[in-house]
Amino acid sequence: MPLTAQVKTELITVRDPRPSARAAELTAVLRFAGGLHSIAGRVAVEAELDSEQLARRVGRDLVELYGVRPELAHVQGSGGRSGSHVAVRVIEGGETLARQTGLLDVRRRPVRGLPNRLTTGSRPDLAAVWRGAFLAAGTLTEPGRSAALEIACPTGEAAMALVGAAHRVGIAAKAREVRGAPRVVVREGEAIRAALAEMGARRVAEEWDQLRQRREVRAGVNRLVNFDDANLRRSAQAAVAACARVERAMDILGDTIPDHLRQAGDLRLAHRDASLDELGHHADPPLTKDAVAGRIRRLLAMADKKAEADGVPGTESAVPPGIEG
Repeated sequence: MPLTAQVKTELITVRDPRPSARAAELTAVLRFAGGLHSIAGRVAVEAELDSEQLARRVGRDLVELYGVRPELAHVQGSGGRSGSHVAVRVIEGGETLARQTGLLDVRRRPVRGLPNRLTTGSRPDLAAVWRGAFLAAGTLTEPGRSAALEIACPTGEAAMALVGAAHRVGIAAKAREVRGAPRVVVREGEAIRAALAEMGARRVAEEWDQLRQRREVRAGVNRLVNFDDANLRRSAQAAVAACARVERAMDILGDTIPDHLRQAGDLRLAHRDASLDELGHHADPPLTKDAVAGRIRRLLAMADKKAEADGVPGTESAVPPGIEG
């Protein structure tokens, strides 16, 4: 089951017994899934929901909280909503319901955001607002670079009201526009987990967070593997270049090489993949890493100086093309 569907399935089972929280959730559902319409000159309240289970729950709450019995009808999604939806309509008594829920103000003007009493309510009421908004128009993507919890909003004012409610419960949410449509987005992993838990989707929040942590660990391991691979490639290239230059140096200098520098060169060629520290252990008597490096450096410098005097290619000429020394 897609993550969004998992969240909604769990949220539908959350039943806050407080009347204010139930009213807050219901109002958010109506606001974010539809709103007000004029039918035959009368104000109607309508919400398009993506599941019959949610539609029946909204219908039951309308009856229990406001004493109105809605119509339920299967419709094709509108306003960017694809697929089949269930419309919950209240025509008879629609204007009274709109006033009671705060979708209409006292002057019969549509409220473009959310009723002020909801966005300044208690923590359970604010959580209910987010729960209703997500049930109406929310999506959740899998953890990763583009992970996000998003809610499509009917207006910019509704988006700002939802952001304000989020901040009041400590969730970092932002309002933004996507192709001209307002949205509220939660992106940071811990904030997404907190938002899911606050709404009541605690099981999905736990599963989502575990998946996020596993992916972060896997990504970290991959970065380390890639880092190690790059280091190994560089080390191998450096060893090839060093051996090629040492061989060329010994050809240039011939019998004139001082014994201690010849010993260092022979060690380099005998143990081509060894580190400088390992080369020092192979020496007799043992040498420090710095001593080995210094002797090889002097060997190459002596050979390059003689090559320049003789007018022949120096040690760098022996490094194969494409190999970095």
